[in-house]
Amino acid sequence: MKSFPMFIRTTNRRVVVAGGGEQAAQKTRLILKTDAQIEILAPELDDELNALVVEGRIIHKTGPIRETSFRGAAMAFIATGCPGLDASLHAIAKAADVPVNVVDQPDLCDLTTPSIVDRDPVVVAIGTEGAAPVLARRIKTQMEQALSPSLGSFAALAGRLRPAVAARVPREGRRAFWAWAFNETPWQAHKRGAEREGAKQLKDAIDAGGAPKAATTGSIALVGAGPGARDLLTLRAVERLQEADVIFYDRLVDPQVLELARRDAERVFVGKVVGAHAWPQDRICEVVVAAAKQGQRVVRLKSGDPMIFGRAAEEIEAAQKADIPIEVVPGVTAAIAASSMLLDPLTARGEADALTLCTGHSKDGSVSTDWVRNATPGAKLVIYMGMGEAPRIAEQLINDGIRADLSVTIAADVSKDGQQAFDTNLSRMAADIDDHSINGCGLIMMTIPKDHVSNRFVAEHKNNPTNVAG
Repeated sequence: MKSFPMFIRTTNRRVVVAGGGEQAAQKTRLILKTDAQIEILAPELDDELNALVVEGRIIHKTGPIRETSFRGAAMAFIATGCPGLDASLHAIAKAADVPVNVVDQPDLCDLTTPSIVDRDPVVVAIGTEGAAPVLARRIKTQMEQALSPSLGSFAALAGRLRPAVAARVPREGRRAFWAWAFNETPWQAHKRGAEREGAKQLKDAIDAGGAPKAATTGSIALVGAGPGARDLLTLRAVERLQEADVIFYDRLVDPQVLELARRDAERVFVGKVVGAHAWPQDRICEVVVAAAKQGQRVVRLKSGDPMIFGRAAEEIEAAQKADIPIEVVPGVTAAIAASSMLLDPLTARGEADALTLCTGHSKDGSVSTDWVRNATPGAKLVIYMGMGEAPRIAEQLINDGIRADLSVTIAADVSKDGQQAFDTNLSRMAADIDDHSINGCGLIMMTIPKDHVSNRFVAEHKNNPTNVAG
């Protein structure tokens, strides 16, 4: 190594930034993550730095820059944007025996700023000695995915409890206590949002003199895998996959998503095909709960979002009846993914001010026969799982008075390698779906005209013309 990585204490210390423009602002943003007193040396500041002065977060000094301007500082950043001036200020700072970073002049730098993953008080710094900053940013992205956003707050809680652990947990039991705290139920509770529960578990264990015996009950996470592409998963979804002991997944989950799981996790296919439910829902609930009762961390991986046509209600109820901790990790639902792919917002001022999501099949797998009630004027209507029922959907809507030439978009396998989308109209959509050989994973999307008045409404109010006109 040509540089030794270390952390510099900033509490009750000054950090000096010479410069008042964008380069200086970039360095200031970085140091604002610390508790250092920041002094900006410049005759004028840009709007961002001026706002920080007004807020009292930094100090602005406008006089001549001398050796005393830097003396005693923890570090200095030279960022005027002028190479010649930067070199002169570097010499002054060095005369004051202050470590210096000069923007874009590595030969003048005592310090280099790494890419930082901030989970305060946990901080990961990534440096390449200036050789490959793009690589450093890539590693940073990977670390951001690997470390839970709530890790810092849990580490801070642990730090506050360290004196109590030292006082009440025997020395020989402390390592086991902290291993339990960071790997088992307290951390699992904290990161799923149950911070109070996690803190209580820690405090109860401290009062008891050490970590409890291994728990016999695991946990369940209903995780949204999104529409297909694995880089559309949330960071939390990736984290749950990497922690899971067993993963139950369905047929719509892309194999690339499963590659994000840890290698030794058991993977169980519980796919259901329309018309041939080899795994009925009650059986899925049974095996998921059984695995959690064995102390395993279970992920039920569902395409899209678990809470949108994902049968989440049954699985949540089963977990709650068995008194097993359960959380839901949202995913990108197909309608959102299709809208993004098509650059066609699901809502549009003056055209579609509401959004209706509905399914082409009811709970028992039979055909839903009342799409008309979902055709709200001025709303975008998105029908999931409706490919096989496209003829009936079109027939009902046309019979209700919606124009046969109403524009309809069909989107299938969104975000996957074989994704496709095409425009058609209400009267032709069933034939066009057949022509494109789409089945199962398609969406029917249309905007119901604001001036549409349904035939059902007219029939219900035929004795009251005023209501019809209104």
